[in-house]
Amino acid sequence: MDVVTYKKGHILIATGIAFVVSVVMLLTLILPAEFDIDPLGTGQLLGLKGLSAKASKTVTMEEAKYHEDSVSFVLQPFESVEYKYQLRKGSSLLFSWMATNSLTFDFHGEPEGGPEGFAESYSVGRSKLENGTFTAPFSGIHGWFWENRASEAVTVVLTTTGFYSATLMFREGSVEKQVLSN
Repeated sequence: MDVVTYKKGHILIATGIAFVVSVVMLLTLILPAEFDIDPLGTGQLLGLKGLSAKASKTVTMEEAKYHEDSVSFVLQPFESVEYKYQLRKGSSLLFSWMATNSLTFDFHGEPEGGPEGFAESYSVGRSKLENGTFTAPFSGIHGWFWENRASEAVTVVLTTTGFYSATLMFREGSVEKQVLSN
């Protein structure tokens, strides 16, 4: 087995190369991405400038108070209900609903001051359950329309947590609105 010996000059050259590489990486990658300092302009060119600042903007302060809500509805054959939440643009809602049988549903929103009858659908289909996280793309009311197209009664349970200021239930031609405390 051969023993490799390094001369003092080889070690100094390797150390110098490592130092130069680390300084280049610091100036071209680390400073622009982590500290928004771009002395050579390479951070802007590579799309790294201010990268860490963008990540810190994921936390937003909500205007509405945090609420939890759980409701259930019994839908007779060919009966429907609509249940919505008043959300500001950018507010979040964590939701889960489950039914004893498949229902036709439409998860949608209506913007404040929008055209009469306009609604933007987010999820439409037929299912026994759905869950997820929703962030309001605009201020207005957002929620579900469920319809029982089966021949037997179906119970649906909706559970939510989030930053909303009111709940609205549309059923049999009437609207029941509950303004929540802030």
